[in-house]
Amino acid sequence: MEKNVEISMLWQIYGKMLTEKQYEYIDYYYNNDLSLSEIAENERITRQAVRDIIKKGERKLFEYEEKLLFMRKTMNQEKQIQNILLSLNKIQKDSSDRQVTIILEEIKKELNCLV
Repeated sequence: MEKNVEISMLWQIYGKMLTEKQYEYIDYYYNNDLSLSEIAENERITRQAVRDIIKKGERKLFEYEEKLLFMRKTMNQEKQIQNILLSLNKIQKDSSDRQVTIILEEIKKELNCLV
């Protein structure tokens, strides 16, 4: 997974556990695509200070994920749901029983709501 996407996802899960500045600067940098210089200018601090705050926040996000594993568990669940949906599609495709088809369609709808 690309680092920017991973940090964005971790920020969504664990962001509120960061300091206010870490939360904001990571949001500016990864989600709003501002450069370190732009953030520094807007916040009236040095570019190096912005970088340090972002790096500390990134480390915290990775530490939280290492300990809590929310993102990994969520991604695994999504993969499992996709595999179940594929299997249900195979069964539905091969089934000639109308009632089975209706039940499978209801199950698929419920699983799609989880993804």
